[in-house]
This record gives sequence, C-alpha cells and structure tokens, in this order.
Amino acid sequence: SLTIPEGSFFALLGPSGCGKTTTLRMIAGLEEPTHGSISLGATDITHTKPYQRPINTVFQNYALFPHLTIFENIAFGLRRRGIKDVDDQVNKALALVELPHLAQRKPTQLSGGQQQRLCIARAIATNPDVILMDEPCSALDPRATLQIEELMFELKTNYSIVIVTHNMQQAARASDHTVFLNMDDDRAGYVVEFGKTVDIFTKPQNSMTEDYVSGRFG
Repeated sequence: SLTIPEGSFFALLGPSGCGKTTTLRMIAGLEEPTHGSISLGATDITHTKPYQRPINTVFQNYALFPHLTIFENIAFGLRRRGIKDVDDQVNKALALVELPHLAQRKPTQLSGGQQQRLCIARAIATNPDVILMDEPCSALDPRATLQIEELMFELKTNYSIVIVTHNMQQAARASDHTVFLNMDDDRAGYVVEFGKTVDIFTKPQNSMTEDYVSGRFG
C-alpha cells in the first residue's frame, strides 16, 4: 500500500522485476490488481476502463502512430473524445514541448528526444489529472534526457506525475516523493520504504534502501 500525494512528482524506484511497471499499468487501468483497490482521490477506479480514467501514459517504447503526422498523433485522443475543433489544444501542446515547427512531420523523422516530447504532448493534450511515465529517458542520450527532465519540471506545476525509473540520479533530481520497491523469493513488488525523496536519499530508514541508493544493493 502507498499513497501518492496530489500534485506531486512521484518516482517508483527499484530493481528490475520488482513491480514498478506493473504498478504503473494498474494505475493506468492496463492491468487489474488481484487484491485491493486503486483510488483517485475519493473515487475507486479499480475496475474503471483505461479510457474512462483522467490518466494518460507516456510509454517507454513511444507507441506513436507512424502513419500520422505529429499534429494528428496529438489530436488522436482529442478526436476520440468527440472534440471536433482540436487546433488550439494541439498547438498549445506542441508549443509546450517546442515542436510546433515539426507539426507536419511523421514520428520516424524525429530524433529520440523529439519523439519522447511528442509522447508527452500527446499525454497532456487531453488535460488529464495524472501523467504516468515509464522509463521516459531510458533510450535517450544525456542532452535529450536533460531536456525531458526540464520539461517534466514544467509539467509538475499542473499535473500529478508518476515516473518509473532505474536511474537514481534522475529520481533524486526530479521527484518530490519516492517509493522503493523490492522483491524476494516469497513476494514481489512490496514496498520497502516511501516518503520525501530528499529523506529517502539522505536519511533512509531501512538498510535495504540505504544499500540500494549507495550502490551496494544486490
């Protein structure tokens, strides 16, 4: 069990296989928990369909439509919601991620960093309450990673953001709160410790957390 504070930038941290992406997918509605419940504020969304949740996901593998332009990739979710005049919302999203000059290109004509910014623009276009990000910088070079992190800093003033990352430095730089997940022979995806990121990294209350953040883990 854990609580993600509203309006926070929350990092899911831990070794491969501990359940970070599964947790993210359950929040998104792409996986259904076998036990317990998921609530958004006071609303139980455990069995709510993904498209009915005010939650959007930035996937690790981009999941863009290669046959559509950048503009139409962003417009897709808006059109599915029955919005006919999408120009203003798409153009605002493009401006935020600094891609308006590339609106008529296809995703394959973009760099990895530009594709990830396109994914973020698509996620924010429908104005969700929560944005989920699964390893958003794992395939990017350091310069593109820094650009995405700067963009995430801008977003966290308006959205609750939950990010899955293996990168402890990224979690320390970007997030307000962090949960450290782990696994053992008997159970996977259990919470070792969670709280403010500065406390997790500077004053961990669990020796396993301390070993992980210091690089001694495993």
